[in-house]
Amino acid sequence: MRLNFSRLPSEPALHDEDILLEALPENVLSTMEVRDRWFARSSATDPQGRAFLVEDLVRWIPGTTVRVAFLDGDTALHRDIEQATRQITDSCNIKLDFGFNAATGMYRSWSTNDQSYAAEIRVSFDQDGYFSLVGNDSVSQNIGSTHSPVGGRANQRTLNLEGFHIQRPASWQATVRHEFLHALAFQHEHQNPTSSCEEEFRWQDDLGYQPTRDALGRYSNDRSGRRPGIYTYLAGYPNFWSKRMVDHNLRRLSSVGLTTGNFDRASIMLYRFPELFYRSNPSSCAPIGNGQDLSEGDREGLQHLYPGDSGMAQAIRTKRVDTFEMLIKREDIDDALKDNLDKQLRTIISR
Repeated sequence: MRLNFSRLPSEPALHDEDILLEALPENVLSTMEVRDRWFARSSATDPQGRAFLVEDLVRWIPGTTVRVAFLDGDTALHRDIEQATRQITDSCNIKLDFGFNAATGMYRSWSTNDQSYAAEIRVSFDQDGYFSLVGNDSVSQNIGSTHSPVGGRANQRTLNLEGFHIQRPASWQATVRHEFLHALAFQHEHQNPTSSCEEEFRWQDDLGYQPTRDALGRYSNDRSGRRPGIYTYLAGYPNFWSKRMVDHNLRRLSSVGLTTGNFDRASIMLYRFPELFYRSNPSSCAPIGNGQDLSEGDREGLQHLYPGDSGMAQAIRTKRVDTFEMLIKREDIDDALKDNLDKQLRTIISR
């Protein structure tokens, strides 16, 4: 999947070789990182020696109906997005409920003035870029700052598809599936601990590279043909990423706290990067497949996270309850996180 889309009319046009990557706002990433560090420490110091994973905190319980609502856009767009996600729901024990009302012919909506949750996944088209919160971070009030347009509060966006309500890119269905897989707790495939991408990526500039930019701030080869590395390239137009943003979005994830399968080059969660990003061509990190549809590996991952087998689903539910009960009892837990986990726990128990 290559995230490279048409800019809004007021923004400079992208060149064919440009790549515009998805990214959550830094204030959202910061709160996620704080939570994940605490969660990892809690796992390591569990007095009963129980092991649990980050996915135990962020994935939905199998069999859950996850509601979706739209901030803007028209009914035709909403219908197309719902249909594009059916590849996902056909592959696992999760239902995405878009709230279609046959009487009105309209889908569920939400508002930035909401005080209660209209939906767990709150879609917008008005922010920069494509992004999604991961799993049930979308209902965590610890994710994102109070005044951020993006976060886990009822009046904040959790999934954004920039400009879809104006003009959709040719690969819009792939983008929808990619972002909704994030919303179901999937991570990027190029960050898979079993992948070769960490070694394949050209992180640094060619030796002797002289920073060379055009009027918009786009980094390119210098006069001697030396190339910028990933850190330099993504620091320029159109991404303007800091090293921290590059590391968060591209560097290999730790295997601690994750359930991972073998690296899947056909996954819709793997980016199609330009050749500039790779040390070799062809690269063992480069994707294969059509980039539009879920791969067999994607479907297997969905079935693992959200199994249809009732015994396996109940085991996941029981582990989630045990994990949350243990975390809530910890003396070092933040009050806001404790309240959020308690609310989620009561919701799980009540079902």
